Amino acid sequence: MSTPGSSSLPTPEDRPRRILLLDCDAFFVQVARRMDPEGAGRARLLIVGGSSSGRGVVTSASYEARPYGVRSGMPTARALRLCPDATVVPVPRSACTERSRAIRRRLRTLAPVVQAASIDEFYLDLTGTERLFRGESLQASAERIRKDLLEHTGISVSVGGATARMVAKLAAGRAKPAGVHIVPPGGEGAFMEGFELGQIPGVGPKLAESLARRGLRTVPDLLPVSEAWLVRWFGETRGRWLWERARGIDPTPVVDGEERKSISSERTFREDVVDDPALERHLVQLALSVGRQLRKKGLRARTVTLKLRDHDFRTRQASRTVEGAVESDRAIREVATELLSELRARRRVPARLLGVGVSGLREGDAPRQLSLLEETEAAPPPETERDRKLSHLGDALRDRFGDEALRPGRVLEDDPEDRED
Repeated sequence: MSTPGSSSLPTPEDRPRRILLLDCDAFFVQVARRMDPEGAGRARLLIVGGSSSGRGVVTSASYEARPYGVRSGMPTARALRLCPDATVVPVPRSACTERSRAIRRRLRTLAPVVQAASIDEFYLDLTGTERLFRGESLQASAERIRKDLLEHTGISVSVGGATARMVAKLAAGRAKPAGVHIVPPGGEGAFMEGFELGQIPGVGPKLAESLARRGLRTVPDLLPVSEAWLVRWFGETRGRWLWERARGIDPTPVVDGEERKSISSERTFREDVVDDPALERHLVQLALSVGRQLRKKGLRARTVTLKLRDHDFRTRQASRTVEGAVESDRAIREVATELLSELRARRRVPARLLGVGVSGLREGDAPRQLSLLEETEAAPPPETERDRKLSHLGDALRDRFGDEALRPGRVLEDDPEDRED
């Protein structure tokens, strides 16, 4: 009970979080139109990525082109067959980066905590701003910020709001395009019942398949299952994680500042590669490149991702989050090799591109943490101190004598196109 003279506002411990996720609507399309108002700006059917000759891959498409079946990641040639009247323009990468920075700068004048989740997604934490904004509702704050960004940056955004990051992200999807969707405190569970389990951020294809084998495809399917059974099936951390996320529980904080980017290296082959040993030899060199970049920045990574683009332009990815974090060539290579084997077992066709990437980056001397996705608590460490020392020694030798001074014996000599991000 409140005492005379006490504040009627809830204490910080009792106050529900006020989180927004701003998702730029067809961001690459918007920037391309602003860069070329007389060309791309006048094209109702617009494809960004590739060329009018059909080479390349779609990065984004206008909302008007999407009903034709055009989507990101699709070969541009196929997109043009589906939508032959579309205009194709290259990705304005530098302009997109600058526009993203402009959005972030503007958001810092509108919210106390801003975190860039990607080039076109931004989390805001407005918790504790009730007095600052004179009791403004989260819905009103979202509308105000959305209109302000459009006025000052020329970019339209969709906004989702909730007490949890994950719920805010899903709500932003419901708000598209150029809308606002707020999930009120206490409404998280009911909101989540409208989703399939595979739509929950963090539930990848492998986990979704494992759930489907047990007859669990939607959030309502999962809700009657006890936490104890989920733990028995998927391990302590993953089982509890699933139980919480299905109910809209996500304590992940919004951290002020920009998240570190991933590090990756990709190789596009001049001729499609058919056999697995050849792909594995390419993978060795890619893992070495990624590991060296990682160590040069003084970082370690928690997640390794393998990217494979088949001869028919179908792009597939698989990721694995390991206990703690890794930096050694051996650890990155072994995880990536396992992921490659999994993808090839599902579909063994000629490949035109192979990529290895790492994410979940942190300082090299940061304390170890348990992965949310680990299967068991007693899993062996993915790398040893000896692995790290050998990798650093290899870096020193290459720095002194050149890249050719120390090369893995399994690396295949060829002349493809490499790209590092």
